[in-house]
Amino acid sequence: MHGEAALVATVAAGLGLAFVFGFLAFRLRLPPLVGYLLAGVVVGPFTPGFVADTDLAPQLAEIGVILLMFGVGLHFSPKDLMAVRGIAIPGALAQIAVATILGALLARFWGWSWSSGVVFGLCLSVASTVVLLRALEDQGALDTPTGRIAVGWLIVEDLIAVIVLVLLPALAPAGSASGGSGLIVAIGWTLAKVVAFLLLMLVVGRRAVPWLLERVARTGSRELFTLGVLAVALGIAVGASVLFGVSFALGAFFAGMVIAESDLSSRAAAQALPLQDAFAVLFFVAVGMLFDPAILVRQPVEVLAVVAIILVGKTLAAFLIVAAFGKPLSTALTISASLAQIGEFSFILAALGVSLGLLPPAAQGLIVAGALITITVNPLIFRFAASLERRLEGRTHKQASKEAEVQ
Repeated sequence: MHGEAALVATVAAGLGLAFVFGFLAFRLRLPPLVGYLLAGVVVGPFTPGFVADTDLAPQLAEIGVILLMFGVGLHFSPKDLMAVRGIAIPGALAQIAVATILGALLARFWGWSWSSGVVFGLCLSVASTVVLLRALEDQGALDTPTGRIAVGWLIVEDLIAVIVLVLLPALAPAGSASGGSGLIVAIGWTLAKVVAFLLLMLVVGRRAVPWLLERVARTGSRELFTLGVLAVALGIAVGASVLFGVSFALGAFFAGMVIAESDLSSRAAAQALPLQDAFAVLFFVAVGMLFDPAILVRQPVEVLAVVAIILVGKTLAAFLIVAAFGKPLSTALTISASLAQIGEFSFILAALGVSLGLLPPAAQGLIVAGALITITVNPLIFRFAASLERRLEGRTHKQASKEAEVQ
């Protein structure tokens, strides 16, 4: 197909099949995202029939990630972010360390090198932005204290993933000759660019962007205001990536935060919501396109081991970390459930690791399989966590009642 036709066909097939399979999943009392993932498998290169453009689909999905993080930023102030830094920063670091160690040990058991194991573990440690936010929205927890902790945790994970992406070339066999000094310079330069971006957004952006949108709003044109919101979200996201090496998701998040300082935040959120939902669906379709169902037959034990680390290792680690900070049971269960999956950053890390010779090609298939399975069951984990919370609270209430009767 020509480029134009490929774009139209990819969007039409992706959204059309996502609607059909999503509706069927809903009728079967399954989460609609299961249908979206299945639609991706159907139009992917590993199944017969129509094959969507595997280059265009991830780029369209990235727009969904940008708009989703932009929407979160609209409801998240700098004060909220600073308020949860005490648990989000050490919690995310500890959880990433646990998942990385488990992944590295598993890789060593398979006979991989320690460097491959570490990269593999890092791929299993980073949760998906889209899945986490969608799960919190479905639970009505996005604007709660628990939701703010989870979002802060997510921001820390994204920052760490950005730093890892910069460090991987230095750790590769071809790049290791530069030595420790080159690694230190790379880390310092990355941190300096991130800090520069944050300062630019907090000092200049929080004044200039609301001022601009207020001027656009005075025109009375709904169409122009919508265009302005999308231009700000996409423009800052891309600019942050090109100029400062920050991920699209983080750039969009801070774009939303600066607009949140104005009185137009609610209107901006309402204008961007329809496009956000449509492109977020394309994210799940793009994930499904990466999945090769044959891996379940070729390497079932390896796939189960990867899934176990994500669903059990990461979840248990997050639960214990949050509980160690003295947070309520509901907070620990919600955050641990929301992190029991992997997604977009895992694919990026895996692809870079394979291209640099730090990961064997087989690792990428295992990571994609682990992502698709854990994304599919993540809503069920949330239901289980909610049921477990109700049972434990019921027992606590009964025990308290008995103690009161005895007294």
